[in-house]
Amino acid sequence: MVKPKILVARAIFPDVIERLAQYFDVERNDADTVFSSDELRARLADKAGAITTASERIDASVLAGAPNLRVVANMAVGYNNFDIEAMTAAGVMATNTPDVLNETTADFGWALLMATARRVTESERWLREGHWDKWAYDMFLGADVHGSTLGIVGMGRIGQAIARRAMGFNMRVVYHNRSRLDAATEAACKASYVDKDTLLRTADHVILVLPYSSATHHTIGGAELALMKPTATLVNLARGGIVDDAALATALAKKQIAAAGLDVFEGEPKVHPDLLTVPNVVLTPHIASASAATRRGMASLAADNLIAALGFGAAAGKPPCLLNPAARKS
Repeated sequence: MVKPKILVARAIFPDVIERLAQYFDVERNDADTVFSSDELRARLADKAGAITTASERIDASVLAGAPNLRVVANMAVGYNNFDIEAMTAAGVMATNTPDVLNETTADFGWALLMATARRVTESERWLREGHWDKWAYDMFLGADVHGSTLGIVGMGRIGQAIARRAMGFNMRVVYHNRSRLDAATEAACKASYVDKDTLLRTADHVILVLPYSSATHHTIGGAELALMKPTATLVNLARGGIVDDAALATALAKKQIAAAGLDVFEGEPKVHPDLLTVPNVVLTPHIASASAATRRGMASLAADNLIAALGFGAAAGKPPCLLNPAARKS
């Protein structure tokens, strides 16, 4: 039997590739280059499926050159790189990898929050540059985390995992979400619902964990930053574009807020140049889910989705994380 052809658009774990090779003729991207739209379209021309990351945009232009494509499996929980409407119209199933990264991402949210509040990277740079010659009572004074107010914007599974961790720091947790959680979930997280402006005005530390869409573009811009306390910190774990990075750089330079921690950026991997000039920001390269176990889990789930969508394995025809069921019926 001739195996269907698939593309693995970025380098992933070799054993996951070997598993896929049991079912498919696999084209690998071992060089881990990021394909342009034209390159991606050319490589998908004869493919039945693909595994992508958030770096590969799947839109009508790419789909027009891929008449045999039936599924694209994102190795990410976010899927703003997918034009779901165009994929559904073309009969191409879209899948993602939710849940496997919730706890790891929440862990990293706390790492970024602590580093931001306590000026860890700023003080490390200063030490490495050879400036430390004595102890001083006011050297790199940061903000307490324990006993403070944590504001979470986006209270899905990751937001809830972050809130649960706040209990150990005896924090007050407020949240804003598109819809309010049920009473039992609020109680389990010890979190109170407030409107966005109230959250920004009252929180000592704000963490963003909401999905990106046209509706959430620049959820935090100049006006929102102006509402925050001058002692507050802002952490973005979600997606670039949720924060207006230019406005944030200006606010940081003017000490309008105390500090920020960013794992995602508008136009990444490019970073707004003004963010590179301010000392009171912690910058990491989109690594919130980057533990070995979690990235392996994401790759394995993406493979599960692809295998099932193309009619193989125990879940044949029923990919576990299908985003557009209508595509399967078309």
